[in-house]
Amino acid sequence: MYAVIRTGAAQARVEQGQQVQIDLVTDEVGKEITLQPVLIVDGDKVLSTPDALKAASVTAKVVGEVKAAKINAMTYKSKANERKRWGHRQRYTTVEITAITA
Repeated sequence: MYAVIRTGAAQARVEQGQQVQIDLVTDEVGKEITLQPVLIVDGDKVLSTPDALKAASVTAKVVGEVKAAKINAMTYKSKANERKRWGHRQRYTTVEITAITA
């Protein structure tokens, strides 16, 4: 059995016991959170309609927080002496999927 969950602007395929990085959630370590499933597949049975997914849920436990690699960027205009540099480091929450209920 696996599920596809929506996390922010992305989707992820998860199974029970799997650890996955999702967009930052402001919950403390060890707390249980519920994620919204978009699709659940259990053998030959597929749940994908909103009516079928009303009772479905994916439960996960917050394991920690991690940062992605730093992205450096720069803009430059040649004859205006204009230069800007900046960096960004995205933060993610690592969660462990504890249960998928259909």
